[in-house]
Amino acid sequence: LQRMLSMAVEVDRSPTCSSRKIADDMLPFILNIPLRSQREALLNTMESQLLRCRLLELLLQHSCDVPTTSSMSLDKILYFLSHSSVLPQFQDETATWQRWDEMLQYLSLLLLSYQTFLLAEHLRTSVSDRMDLIAQKVKPRPQDSDDISQLDIQLKMNDFISRMQETLGQPFPPQIQEKLFMLQ
Repeated sequence: LQRMLSMAVEVDRSPTCSSRKIADDMLPFILNIPLRSQREALLNTMESQLLRCRLLELLLQHSCDVPTTSSMSLDKILYFLSHSSVLPQFQDETATWQRWDEMLQYLSLLLLSYQTFLLAEHLRTSVSDRMDLIAQKVKPRPQDSDDISQLDIQLKMNDFISRMQETLGQPFPPQIQEKLFMLQ
């Protein structure tokens, strides 16, 4: 399945459009996966970083009270940090801190996927054009909204931690503390 999804993204002249279409179709199925371990297995084994990034973007967008229409960027990841909440359909009998832990996991995975496909590779371009860019050693260009400061990150992290403290109280479980550190 993962190989077929990866090929489906790459077949089109515009991998970005393909990944959007596929992710839009897959989101309802991911939202209906009952167990966190199954959702994470699907996302962690995804071969296409571009598709995984788009799926995580849609998943986090779905958890925002006020969705954003901005394109994927580091600024949008900070937006998700400020506006995402635990996904209501995943609120089964798991503890509240585990739902926050899952959201932190998705934010970290989104950041990793985004860094991989934009900052390291030319995954937004077609395979034939990508080969030329790699041969010419052209670096992918970040967007203007990828220019964020340490202060921006610190303010958003503080806001996020405050929201979690309201829900979870103090101290955070070690898993949450570790993920917060890694994300920052």
